[in-house]
Amino acid sequence: MKFITDKEQIKPGLIIFRRGDVGHDQFYCRIRIGKEDRYKTISLKTSDRQTARDRAMDQDADIRFRVKHDVPVFNRPFSQVAEEYADAQQRRANAGEVSQARAMNVKNKVNGPLNAYVGNTQIHLVGQDRWSEYPLWRRENGVGRRNGIISDSTIRIEMSIFAAIMNFAVAKRYVPAHHRFEGMPKLKSARRDEFTLEEYRKLHSVGRKWMKEATTPQGIWYRQMCYNFILIMCNTGMRPPEAKNLRWRDITKAKDKDGTDILVLFVQGKGKSRQLIAPKSVGDYLDRVRALSKATKPDDAVFTIINGKPAVWLYRDTVEELLKYANLRDGPSGIPRTTYCFRHTYATFRLSAGVDVYILAQQMGTSVKMIEQHYGHVNTIKHADRVLMGIGGWDAMHTEMDAEIEKQEAKAKATQAIKAKQPTKPPRSKR
Repeated sequence: MKFITDKEQIKPGLIIFRRGDVGHDQFYCRIRIGKEDRYKTISLKTSDRQTARDRAMDQDADIRFRVKHDVPVFNRPFSQVAEEYADAQQRRANAGEVSQARAMNVKNKVNGPLNAYVGNTQIHLVGQDRWSEYPLWRRENGVGRRNGIISDSTIRIEMSIFAAIMNFAVAKRYVPAHHRFEGMPKLKSARRDEFTLEEYRKLHSVGRKWMKEATTPQGIWYRQMCYNFILIMCNTGMRPPEAKNLRWRDITKAKDKDGTDILVLFVQGKGKSRQLIAPKSVGDYLDRVRALSKATKPDDAVFTIINGKPAVWLYRDTVEELLKYANLRDGPSGIPRTTYCFRHTYATFRLSAGVDVYILAQQMGTSVKMIEQHYGHVNTIKHADRVLMGIGGWDAMHTEMDAEIEKQEAKAKATQAIKAKQPTKPPRSKR
């Protein structure tokens, strides 16, 4: 290189030199890295030749120690390595090995939360502790969709990319093998609050009032559909993805061992399917949905938008509108409620009614550990009478609430009718 001056070989693979392209006369050393055709250049920060020789020997010894003990030789910030990894994923996407969506997601996560968290940190300083602390940092320093909380699934995706970047660094020999992250930190779920019985009563009664206040055909349709959707979710415990996938052919009538009418719903989530049972009242809510819908063939989705196409977002905006109207948007913990809260509500009410936790776990398609740190496996249809234990009273409560609301509405109408019949006083003439 033309800018190198005063070059001196101290030993094979080690030279010192000055640079003619800088404004000082300090020495640098250039060290060959082991058997690799790679070199590391280090500033010696002295203009004295003998001091430069001594420091060069010290740097050479340090490099040899690092190589011997698998310690990184080159300093690279995490952001640089992450960019290399993102570029590699893009090349794989161009070759058809991974999807373009995957490559774009990696790039967005790298340029977003990952670099914000650890981008300026040298890659060899990123250890297991930084990995384990990421979920807490992410929740404290970011928001999810629609300004909500960061979901566990989002954090897991980001951490899988985080881990892949460190594996990439190991493969490139930027860091030793022990820098691979082990396992996945246990995430402390920010569980959304269920509704209390009093809140559910309020949602039920206020929802009736909210429906009647709609002023446009579209508003009337969506409010009625949303109201019945909520009742169905609170009385089945379905996951939102299962509700989205529900078809009319998946719903059948049946009887339990005591001859009580029930519904059997075949629901499918993300790659999993199961049967759940529901009380007859859910059939009434579904009848209302069918009467509103333009899509009622066996293969049609149960929950649709006004034109009959499947509801992708399950009335998210309308649900939020009702929850705000009822002043129930945020739970006691301050976390905004979503459609998953209806599932939590179902589980809470069923457990409160004394439903066996093992049966409930099967009914809801989850593990007992998620409910009560135990596990069991039973057939929910066989034990429909136990799953629906106390549901008669639940239905009665609905009927009682409806009757009370209708009584109040009738009283209000009668009062208005009386007022309408009363003659209006003529205006007083001015004298």
